[in-house]
Amino acid sequence: MAKKRDKLRIVYDILLAVKEKNGKIKQTNIMYKSNLSFQSLQEYLNELIKKNFLIKHEDNKNVRTFSITNEGLNFLAKYNEIKDFMESFGV
Repeated sequence: MAKKRDKLRIVYDILLAVKEKNGKIKQTNIMYKSNLSFQSLQEYLNELIKKNFLIKHEDNKNVRTFSITNEGLNFLAKYNEIKDFMESFGV
């Protein structure tokens, strides 16, 4: 059976999805790339906006897109450092 992702991994997946789309992505694309339900995604997006990891943009047609901040990029870098550290010890 597949191991469930923890909260940190889900945050990482969301931020990585935004970063890989040149820093700006539609909400639906984030949902598919991070493999989350719409409701779960909303909770994570709200939290990431409050923590200043993402910025929400809305155009005059109510199309929502999200961009990653420097704080979000820093999170990705630190996450990768920790992941590499753990892998070096076989954890």
